[in-house]
Amino acid sequence: MTPCYLHGVLSVMAYPGFFLRPLRQAAAVFRVSSACGVAMKTKQVLLLLLVVLSMLSGCSLGYYVQSARGQAALMSQRVPIDEVVADPATAADLRARLEKVQEARKFASDVLGLPENKGYRSYADIGRPYAVWSVSATEEFSLEPLRWCFPVAGCVSYRGYFNEASAQRFAERLRGRGLEVSVRGVAAYSTLGYFDDPVLSSMLRWDDIELIAIVFHELAHQLVYVKNDSPFNESFASVVEQVGMSLWTQQRGLPNELQAYQERLASKREFAALIAEVRAELDALYASGASEAEKRRRKSALFATLVRRYEARRDAGKISRGYDAWFARDLNNADLAAVGLYQQWVPAFQVLLARSGHDLQALYAEARRLGKMRAEEREEVLLELSKRAQTEQSEFR
Repeated sequence: MTPCYLHGVLSVMAYPGFFLRPLRQAAAVFRVSSACGVAMKTKQVLLLLLVVLSMLSGCSLGYYVQSARGQAALMSQRVPIDEVVADPATAADLRARLEKVQEARKFASDVLGLPENKGYRSYADIGRPYAVWSVSATEEFSLEPLRWCFPVAGCVSYRGYFNEASAQRFAERLRGRGLEVSVRGVAAYSTLGYFDDPVLSSMLRWDDIELIAIVFHELAHQLVYVKNDSPFNESFASVVEQVGMSLWTQQRGLPNELQAYQERLASKREFAALIAEVRAELDALYASGASEAEKRRRKSALFATLVRRYEARRDAGKISRGYDAWFARDLNNADLAAVGLYQQWVPAFQVLLARSGHDLQALYAEARRLGKMRAEEREEVLLELSKRAQTEQSEFR
């Protein structure tokens, strides 16, 4: 039996994405519905479900039903932002925020050269705090996440649910098998352009800086995306996002917003470094010849140390207090495994950007060229670029 999954690119750093890959070939159903300006009908949902089912092999029908229904319901809730803004019944604060998104979306295509499509040009009030809930799991003495595989689209390290109760029920089944489990809400997800992704009401928890950054980031994924290479994809999109935010704030005379954005980036880097640091210590412990009792004792001590290190760095102003809620949880292996540490090639892309004279189109062309390489060859090139970045930083100092 092949386990099934909801495929996506997740990160607890700030703006998680979520890609419903098994529904990729059913995108035409949504596009026809969207183009006709008609809400999803029952027959269309059933058609979508049949397309999905035709792709299955030994998977839980219930899981795919909730995936199809959830995606269909979300797509049917989309309303063009122009219409929401023009509606006199729209709250003033919502209108102002959506107008800002419209401006940023136009900037993304006109100035950054990102895809010109219907993505992020509609709004969906989903009536819940998160778009989806993601479930991941590990063994007691491992940071390697459990994986769910599909013969066509590959394997991923979590399953996603549009309903929190369903996610919690699945999590309980995993706990019953003695696994450590993490359940986390995801405010937004991306279909990489296969669907016309809307701005979700759950995304409005972020301020304008974060909201605009995620639009730039996700549109960059639509431009260049390499299957099964999250570090490459996230690093590329992060550099495009950073350039976009720099240009956006400079052209609008918003130095305070740029400073706030850069401070958040520094905080995220410090958080990622802390998690990587403790993960390395836990990996060494789990690989050691210590008894299970000794591993449990030292594991508990390391998790307590993780919290203390966070508090020290937070109090020193290195990490934002926004992570307090995450560290207040009863953390386990699955929580650490779920943190996406996929930024290692950012310096490499920054070198490519500098070499291009900060020409984004040249950067995009180079990213596409790298994306066509074999994984081993691509990693070798990126590693050399990263070493060059370190050398240049040392020379500058």
